[in-house]
Amino acid sequence: MASGRNARKISSLLLLAGVAVGMTACAPQGATNTGSGDGGGDASGTECNVGISMPTRSLERWINDGEGLKTKLEGDDCTVDLQYADNKTDAQISQIQNQVAGGAKILVVAAVDGKTLGPALEDAKSQGVTVIAYDRLINGTDAVDYYATFDNYKVGTLQGEFIRDTLDLDNAAGPFTLEPFAGSPDDNNAGFFFGGAWDVLQPYVASGKLTVPSGKSPATSADWQAIGILGWGSDDAQAEMDNRLQSFYTGGQKVQVVLSPNDSLALGIEASLASAGYAPGADWPVITGQDADKANVQAILEDKQSMTVWKDTRALGDQVQKMIGEIVKGDEVTVNDTKSYDNGKKVVPSFLLDPQVVVKDDVQKTLVDSGFLKASDVGL
Repeated sequence: MASGRNARKISSLLLLAGVAVGMTACAPQGATNTGSGDGGGDASGTECNVGISMPTRSLERWINDGEGLKTKLEGDDCTVDLQYADNKTDAQISQIQNQVAGGAKILVVAAVDGKTLGPALEDAKSQGVTVIAYDRLINGTDAVDYYATFDNYKVGTLQGEFIRDTLDLDNAAGPFTLEPFAGSPDDNNAGFFFGGAWDVLQPYVASGKLTVPSGKSPATSADWQAIGILGWGSDDAQAEMDNRLQSFYTGGQKVQVVLSPNDSLALGIEASLASAGYAPGADWPVITGQDADKANVQAILEDKQSMTVWKDTRALGDQVQKMIGEIVKGDEVTVNDTKSYDNGKKVVPSFLLDPQVVVKDDVQKTLVDSGFLKASDVGL
Protein backbone atom coordinates (compact mmCIF):
# COMPACT_ATOMS: atom_id res chain seq x y z
CA MET A 1 0.00 0.00 0.00
CA ALA A 2 1.32 3.46 -0.80
CA SER A 3 2.29 5.83 1.98
CA GLY A 4 0.66 9.13 2.98
CA ARG A 5 3.61 10.79 1.29
CA ASN A 6 2.52 9.35 -2.06
CA ALA A 7 -1.02 10.44 -1.40
CA ARG A 8 0.14 14.01 -0.93
CA LYS A 9 2.17 13.77 -4.13
CA ILE A 10 -0.87 12.78 -6.13
CA SER A 11 -3.01 15.57 -4.71
CA SER A 12 -0.25 18.04 -5.48
CA LEU A 13 0.32 16.92 -9.06
CA LEU A 14 -3.35 17.00 -9.94
CA LEU A 15 -3.95 20.43 -8.42
CA LEU A 16 -0.96 21.85 -10.26
CA ALA A 17 -2.13 20.27 -13.51
CA GLY A 18 -5.45 22.00 -13.21
CA VAL A 19 -7.34 18.77 -12.70
CA ALA A 20 -9.72 19.23 -9.83
CA VAL A 21 -9.19 15.84 -8.28
CA GLY A 22 -7.58 14.80 -5.01
CA MET A 23 -6.70 11.21 -4.48
CA THR A 24 -4.61 8.90 -2.39
CA ALA A 25 -2.44 6.32 -4.04
CA CYS A 26 -3.91 3.17 -2.63
CA ALA A 27 -7.14 1.27 -2.54
CA PRO A 28 -8.35 0.62 1.00
CA GLN A 29 -8.51 -2.98 2.11
CA GLY A 30 -11.92 -4.60 2.09
CA ALA A 31 -15.22 -3.43 0.70
CA THR A 32 -17.64 -1.23 2.56
CA ASN A 33 -21.17 -0.22 1.78
CA THR A 34 -22.47 3.28 1.34
CA GLY A 35 -25.71 4.62 -0.02
CA SER A 36 -25.94 7.38 -2.59
CA GLY A 37 -26.02 9.89 0.27
CA ASP A 38 -26.71 13.39 -0.96
CA GLY A 39 -25.03 12.70 -4.29
CA GLY A 40 -27.74 12.22 -6.85
CA GLY A 41 -30.81 10.61 -8.30
CA ASP A 42 -32.88 7.82 -6.83
CA ALA A 43 -33.38 4.91 -9.24
CA SER A 44 -34.52 2.45 -6.57
CA GLY A 45 -37.68 0.56 -7.29
CA THR A 46 -37.66 1.48 -10.98
CA GLU A 47 -37.11 -0.61 -14.05
CA CYS A 48 -33.52 -1.28 -15.02
CA ASN A 49 -33.15 1.19 -17.89
CA VAL A 50 -29.48 2.03 -18.46
CA GLY A 51 -27.71 4.42 -20.79
CA ILE A 52 -24.05 3.56 -21.42
CA SER A 53 -21.91 6.33 -22.88
CA MET A 54 -18.43 5.27 -24.03
CA PRO A 55 -15.87 7.71 -25.46
CA THR A 56 -14.79 6.06 -28.72
CA ARG A 57 -14.66 2.98 -30.90
CA SER A 58 -11.11 3.84 -31.98
CA LEU A 59 -9.59 2.00 -29.01
CA GLU A 60 -10.23 -1.73 -28.68
CA ARG A 61 -10.73 -1.60 -24.95
CA TRP A 62 -13.74 0.74 -25.12
CA ILE A 63 -15.46 -1.51 -27.63
CA ASN A 64 -14.91 -4.46 -25.31
CA ASP A 65 -16.01 -2.50 -22.24
CA GLY A 66 -19.20 -1.20 -23.79
CA GLU A 67 -20.31 -4.42 -25.46
CA GLY A 68 -19.37 -6.51 -22.44
CA LEU A 69 -21.34 -4.38 -20.00
CA LYS A 70 -24.33 -4.25 -22.35
CA THR A 71 -24.39 -8.05 -22.56
CA LYS A 72 -24.18 -8.41 -18.77
CA LEU A 73 -27.04 -5.99 -18.16
CA GLU A 74 -29.27 -7.45 -20.85
CA GLY A 75 -28.79 -10.77 -19.09
CA ASP A 76 -30.36 -9.09 -16.06
CA ASP A 77 -33.37 -8.05 -18.19
CA CYS A 78 -32.25 -4.43 -18.29
CA THR A 79 -33.05 -2.11 -21.18
CA VAL A 80 -29.69 -0.82 -22.44
CA ASP A 81 -28.77 1.98 -24.83
CA LEU A 82 -25.05 1.85 -25.68
CA GLN A 83 -23.53 4.86 -27.46
CA TYR A 84 -20.01 5.80 -28.55
CA ALA A 85 -19.07 9.48 -28.82
CA ASP A 86 -16.22 9.33 -31.36
CA ASN A 87 -14.05 11.24 -28.85
CA LYS A 88 -16.27 14.32 -29.32
CA THR A 89 -17.54 16.07 -26.21
CA ASP A 90 -20.56 17.61 -27.94
CA ALA A 91 -21.58 14.21 -29.26
CA GLN A 92 -21.33 12.66 -25.81
CA ILE A 93 -23.43 15.42 -24.25
CA SER A 94 -26.09 14.99 -26.93
CA GLN A 95 -26.10 11.21 -26.49
CA ILE A 96 -26.51 11.52 -22.72
CA GLN A 97 -29.38 13.96 -23.15
CA ASN A 98 -31.06 11.62 -25.61
CA GLN A 99 -30.62 8.65 -23.29
CA VAL A 100 -32.30 10.52 -20.44
CA ALA A 101 -35.09 11.69 -22.74
CA GLY A 102 -35.50 8.07 -23.82
CA GLY A 103 -36.14 6.91 -20.27
CA ALA A 104 -32.73 5.96 -18.88
CA LYS A 105 -32.78 5.87 -15.08
CA ILE A 106 -29.10 5.01 -14.66
CA LEU A 107 -26.20 6.42 -16.69
CA VAL A 108 -22.80 4.76 -16.97
CA VAL A 109 -20.41 7.32 -18.43
CA ALA A 110 -16.77 6.98 -19.53
CA ALA A 111 -16.13 10.64 -20.23
CA VAL A 112 -14.44 12.01 -23.34
CA ASP A 113 -13.57 15.10 -21.28
CA GLY A 114 -14.17 14.79 -17.56
CA LYS A 115 -14.60 18.53 -17.06
CA THR A 116 -17.43 19.31 -19.50
CA LEU A 117 -20.31 16.97 -18.68
CA GLY A 118 -21.56 18.72 -15.55
CA PRO A 119 -24.61 20.57 -16.96
CA ALA A 120 -25.90 17.51 -18.83
CA LEU A 121 -25.51 15.29 -15.79
CA GLU A 122 -27.03 17.87 -13.46
CA ASP A 123 -30.08 17.97 -15.72
CA ALA A 124 -30.21 14.17 -15.54
CA LYS A 125 -29.94 14.30 -11.76
CA SER A 126 -32.90 16.68 -11.60
CA GLN A 127 -34.91 13.99 -13.37
CA GLY A 128 -33.99 11.31 -10.85
CA VAL A 129 -31.19 9.66 -12.82
CA THR A 130 -28.28 7.98 -11.01
CA VAL A 131 -24.83 8.48 -12.56
CA ILE A 132 -21.88 6.07 -12.40
CA ALA A 133 -18.56 7.40 -13.71
CA TYR A 134 -16.87 4.51 -15.50
CA ASP A 135 -13.07 4.31 -15.29
CA ARG A 136 -12.65 8.08 -15.81
CA LEU A 137 -13.67 10.45 -13.02
CA ILE A 138 -16.10 13.22 -13.99
CA ASN A 139 -15.08 16.50 -12.37
CA GLY A 140 -16.74 19.70 -11.26
CA THR A 141 -20.25 18.39 -10.58
CA ASP A 142 -22.17 16.87 -7.69
CA ALA A 143 -24.30 14.85 -10.13
CA VAL A 144 -21.89 11.90 -10.06
CA ASP A 145 -23.11 9.31 -7.58
CA TYR A 146 -20.48 6.58 -7.90
CA TYR A 147 -17.14 5.89 -9.55
CA ALA A 148 -15.85 2.47 -10.66
CA THR A 149 -12.26 2.21 -11.83
CA PHE A 150 -8.85 0.65 -11.37
CA ASP A 151 -6.12 2.08 -9.16
CA ASN A 152 -4.73 4.28 -11.92
CA TYR A 153 -1.79 5.64 -9.96
CA LYS A 154 -0.74 2.04 -9.41
CA VAL A 155 -0.87 1.46 -13.19
CA GLY A 156 1.87 4.05 -13.61
CA THR A 157 3.77 2.77 -10.62
CA LEU A 158 3.87 -0.71 -12.15
CA GLN A 159 5.22 0.73 -15.40
CA GLY A 160 7.89 2.74 -13.62
CA GLU A 161 8.92 -0.17 -11.44
CA PHE A 162 9.13 -2.44 -14.48
CA ILE A 163 11.57 -0.03 -16.15
CA ARG A 164 13.57 0.36 -12.94
CA ASP A 165 13.85 -3.38 -12.40
CA THR A 166 14.44 -4.35 -16.04
CA LEU A 167 17.35 -1.91 -16.34
CA ASP A 168 18.48 -2.62 -12.75
CA LEU A 169 18.73 1.13 -12.24
CA ASP A 170 19.86 0.81 -8.64
CA ASN A 171 22.97 -1.15 -9.64
CA ALA A 172 23.72 -0.66 -13.35
CA ALA A 173 26.22 2.00 -14.37
CA GLY A 174 24.09 3.64 -17.04
CA PRO A 175 23.26 6.16 -18.23
CA PHE A 176 20.25 4.95 -20.23
CA THR A 177 18.36 7.02 -22.76
CA LEU A 178 14.65 7.44 -21.98
CA GLU A 179 11.76 9.00 -23.88
CA PRO A 180 8.64 9.53 -21.75
CA PHE A 181 5.14 9.89 -23.17
CA ALA A 182 1.90 10.84 -21.42
CA GLY A 183 -1.74 10.32 -22.27
CA SER A 184 -4.39 12.71 -23.46
CA PRO A 185 -4.34 16.02 -21.55
CA ASP A 186 -8.13 15.98 -21.26
CA ASP A 187 -8.24 12.51 -19.67
CA ASN A 188 -8.40 12.61 -15.89
CA ASN A 189 -6.65 9.23 -15.61
CA ALA A 190 -3.63 10.25 -17.67
CA GLY A 191 -2.27 12.34 -14.81
CA PHE A 192 -2.51 9.37 -12.48
CA PHE A 193 -0.72 7.08 -14.93
CA PHE A 194 2.14 9.51 -15.47
CA GLY A 195 2.36 10.47 -11.81
CA GLY A 196 2.73 6.87 -10.70
CA ALA A 197 5.48 6.19 -13.24
CA TRP A 198 7.31 9.48 -12.83
CA ASP A 199 7.44 9.21 -9.05
CA VAL A 200 9.50 6.05 -9.64
CA LEU A 201 11.63 7.29 -12.56
CA GLN A 202 12.23 10.99 -11.93
CA PRO A 203 14.87 10.45 -9.22
CA TYR A 204 16.94 8.48 -11.76
CA VAL A 205 16.53 11.31 -14.27
CA ALA A 206 17.64 13.81 -11.63
CA SER A 207 20.71 11.71 -10.83
CA GLY A 208 21.66 11.25 -14.49
CA LYS A 209 21.13 7.49 -14.49
CA LEU A 210 18.35 8.12 -17.02
CA THR A 211 18.85 10.80 -19.67
CA VAL A 212 16.20 12.29 -21.97
CA PRO A 213 17.92 13.46 -25.19
CA SER A 214 14.75 15.13 -26.52
CA GLY A 215 14.51 17.29 -23.42
CA LYS A 216 10.87 16.23 -23.03
CA SER A 217 11.33 15.44 -19.39
CA PRO A 218 8.75 17.08 -17.12
CA ALA A 219 10.34 18.74 -14.12
CA THR A 220 7.62 17.28 -11.91
CA SER A 221 4.69 14.94 -12.26
CA ALA A 222 2.43 17.99 -12.39
CA ASP A 223 3.84 18.95 -15.79
CA TRP A 224 2.72 15.77 -17.56
CA GLN A 225 0.30 17.52 -19.94
CA ALA A 226 3.22 19.10 -21.79
CA ILE A 227 4.09 15.70 -23.28
CA GLY A 228 0.53 14.38 -23.57
CA ILE A 229 -0.80 12.88 -26.80
CA LEU A 230 -4.29 14.28 -27.37
CA GLY A 231 -6.93 11.60 -27.85
CA TRP A 232 -4.44 8.77 -27.21
CA GLY A 233 -3.85 8.52 -30.97
CA SER A 234 -1.41 5.91 -32.28
CA ASP A 235 -0.66 8.03 -35.35
CA ASP A 236 0.11 11.07 -33.22
CA ALA A 237 2.39 9.02 -30.99
CA GLN A 238 4.18 7.71 -34.08
CA ALA A 239 4.64 11.24 -35.42
CA GLU A 240 5.98 12.43 -32.07
CA MET A 241 8.41 9.52 -31.85
CA ASP A 242 9.49 10.12 -35.46
CA ASN A 243 10.31 13.71 -34.56
CA ARG A 244 12.28 12.76 -31.48
CA LEU A 245 14.31 10.11 -33.28
CA GLN A 246 15.07 12.33 -36.27
CA SER A 247 15.93 15.38 -34.18
CA PHE A 248 17.77 13.98 -31.18
CA TYR A 249 19.07 10.51 -32.03
CA THR A 250 21.82 11.07 -34.55
CA GLY A 251 25.32 9.72 -34.89
CA GLY A 252 24.35 6.23 -33.86
CA GLN A 253 22.73 7.08 -30.52
CA LYS A 254 19.81 4.78 -29.67
CA VAL A 255 16.80 5.20 -27.42
CA GLN A 256 16.86 2.48 -24.77
CA VAL A 257 13.59 3.00 -22.90
CA VAL A 258 10.18 4.42 -23.82
CA LEU A 259 7.60 5.09 -21.13
CA SER A 260 4.29 4.59 -22.93
CA PRO A 261 1.22 4.93 -20.72
CA ASN A 262 -1.01 2.68 -22.83
CA ASP A 263 -1.08 0.24 -25.71
CA SER A 264 -2.42 2.58 -28.38
CA LEU A 265 0.54 4.93 -27.94
CA ALA A 266 2.89 1.96 -27.78
CA LEU A 267 1.73 0.79 -31.22
CA GLY A 268 2.62 4.15 -32.75
CA ILE A 269 5.96 4.23 -30.97
CA GLU A 270 6.78 0.72 -32.17
CA ALA A 271 5.90 1.63 -35.76
CA SER A 272 8.20 4.64 -35.56
CA LEU A 273 11.07 2.55 -34.24
CA ALA A 274 10.64 0.00 -37.02
CA SER A 275 10.65 2.77 -39.63
CA ALA A 276 13.85 4.13 -38.13
CA GLY A 277 15.58 0.77 -38.55
CA TYR A 278 15.32 -0.61 -35.04
CA ALA A 279 14.85 -4.37 -34.85
CA PRO A 280 13.71 -6.58 -31.96
CA GLY A 281 16.78 -7.77 -30.19
CA ALA A 282 19.86 -5.89 -29.12
CA ASP A 283 18.81 -2.35 -30.07
CA TRP A 284 15.05 -2.51 -29.44
CA PRO A 285 14.14 -0.43 -26.39
CA VAL A 286 12.15 -1.37 -23.32
CA ILE A 287 8.55 -0.25 -24.02
CA THR A 288 5.68 -0.20 -21.56
CA GLY A 289 1.94 -0.29 -22.24
CA GLN A 290 -1.50 -0.78 -20.74
CA ASP A 291 -4.77 -2.55 -21.66
CA ALA A 292 -3.58 -5.86 -23.17
CA ASP A 293 -4.98 -5.02 -26.61
CA LYS A 294 -4.68 -7.88 -29.09
CA ALA A 295 -2.15 -6.16 -31.35
CA ASN A 296 0.01 -5.27 -28.37
CA VAL A 297 -0.07 -8.76 -26.93
CA GLN A 298 1.13 -9.96 -30.33
CA ALA A 299 3.87 -7.33 -30.11
CA ILE A 300 4.87 -8.66 -26.70
CA LEU A 301 5.12 -12.18 -28.12
CA GLU A 302 7.25 -10.79 -30.97
CA ASP A 303 9.57 -8.94 -28.53
CA LYS A 304 8.40 -5.53 -29.79
CA GLN A 305 6.80 -4.53 -26.50
CA SER A 306 8.14 -5.40 -23.07
CA MET A 307 4.97 -5.46 -21.00
CA THR A 308 1.42 -4.27 -20.65
CA VAL A 309 -0.51 -3.41 -17.52
CA TRP A 310 -3.66 -5.50 -17.68
CA LYS A 311 -6.85 -4.12 -16.27
CA ASP A 312 -9.38 -6.93 -16.48
CA THR A 313 -12.28 -4.84 -17.69
CA ARG A 314 -14.57 -7.84 -17.31
CA ALA A 315 -14.14 -7.43 -13.55
CA LEU A 316 -14.89 -3.72 -13.88
CA GLY A 317 -18.03 -4.58 -15.83
CA ASP A 318 -18.99 -7.13 -13.17
CA GLN A 319 -18.64 -4.48 -10.48
CA VAL A 320 -20.74 -1.94 -12.36
CA GLN A 321 -23.36 -4.61 -13.03
CA LYS A 322 -23.46 -5.30 -9.30
CA MET A 323 -23.77 -1.60 -8.47
CA ILE A 324 -26.64 -1.19 -10.93
CA GLY A 325 -28.45 -4.17 -9.43
CA GLU A 326 -28.09 -2.66 -5.97
CA ILE A 327 -29.37 0.71 -7.18
CA VAL A 328 -32.42 -0.81 -8.84
CA LYS A 329 -33.26 -2.85 -5.73
CA GLY A 330 -32.79 0.15 -3.47
CA ASP A 331 -29.92 -1.52 -1.62
CA GLU A 332 -26.80 0.24 -0.42
CA VAL A 333 -24.18 0.29 -3.15
CA THR A 334 -20.91 -1.56 -2.59
CA VAL A 335 -17.82 0.65 -2.68
CA ASN A 336 -14.36 0.34 -1.12
CA ASP A 337 -13.15 3.94 -1.15
CA THR A 338 -15.00 6.93 0.27
CA LYS A 339 -12.08 9.33 0.72
CA SER A 340 -9.82 9.47 -2.33
CA TYR A 341 -11.72 10.80 -5.32
CA ASP A 342 -12.64 14.45 -4.83
CA ASN A 343 -13.97 15.84 -8.10
CA GLY A 344 -14.01 19.43 -6.94
CA LYS A 345 -17.64 19.31 -5.84
CA LYS A 346 -17.80 16.14 -3.77
CA VAL A 347 -15.86 13.07 -2.76
CA VAL A 348 -17.30 10.41 -5.03
CA PRO A 349 -17.91 6.98 -3.45
CA SER A 350 -15.73 4.62 -5.48
CA PHE A 351 -14.83 1.01 -6.12
CA LEU A 352 -11.19 0.40 -7.10
CA LEU A 353 -9.81 -2.75 -8.72
CA ASP A 354 -6.17 -3.80 -8.94
CA PRO A 355 -4.21 -3.89 -12.23
CA GLN A 356 -1.40 -6.37 -12.94
CA VAL A 357 1.68 -6.61 -15.13
CA VAL A 358 1.70 -9.03 -18.07
CA VAL A 359 4.94 -10.01 -19.84
CA LYS A 360 5.65 -12.56 -22.55
CA ASP A 361 5.71 -15.55 -20.21
CA ASP A 362 2.32 -14.58 -18.72
CA VAL A 363 0.29 -14.32 -21.91
CA GLN A 364 -0.98 -17.90 -22.05
CA LYS A 365 -1.82 -18.29 -18.37
CA THR A 366 -3.07 -14.81 -17.58
CA LEU A 367 -4.78 -13.66 -20.76
CA VAL A 368 -5.65 -16.79 -22.74
CA ASP A 369 -6.43 -19.35 -20.04
CA SER A 370 -8.58 -16.77 -18.25
CA GLY A 371 -10.64 -16.30 -21.41
CA PHE A 372 -9.76 -12.61 -21.79
CA LEU A 373 -8.23 -13.35 -25.20
CA LYS A 374 -8.36 -16.30 -27.57
CA ALA A 375 -5.11 -17.98 -28.53
CA SER A 376 -5.95 -17.27 -32.16
CA ASP A 377 -6.28 -13.55 -31.37
CA VAL A 378 -2.58 -13.31 -30.64
CA GLY A 379 -1.11 -15.96 -32.93
CA LEU A 380 -0.74 -18.76 -30.40
